[in-house]
Amino acid sequence: MTLAPEVTDLKVQLRLADDWFTVCDLSRLIPGRGVAALLPDGGQVALFRDRSGTLYAIDNRDPFSGAGVLSRGLTGTHQGRPFVASPLLKQRFDLASGQCLDDESVRVATYAVRAA
Repeated sequence: MTLAPEVTDLKVQLRLADDWFTVCDLSRLIPGRGVAALLPDGGQVALFRDRSGTLYAIDNRDPFSGAGVLSRGLTGTHQGRPFVASPLLKQRFDLASGQCLDDESVRVATYAVRAA
């Protein structure tokens, strides 16, 4: 979802099962940086907003190290695909699909996300 940068009074919501879960204010997401949030089941999600306003939500757990750190990773693009690089071992994960760009056998969960 792409939003105008001036829209800041909205809430970021994730699709969990059959309902939307409010995570935080959109203003908490700084373009190019991630934010971790706790889910009702005790899991964690990493939220990102790119410079165009597009929102992404992926599992915060790095599958290579087991640590909840993907929200702290560096963001970038590779061949037009937005990614976050794990701050530990530097593997890159596509923010739209969750696919690891460095090991095709690995993927992290993605979540439908919106600002409402």
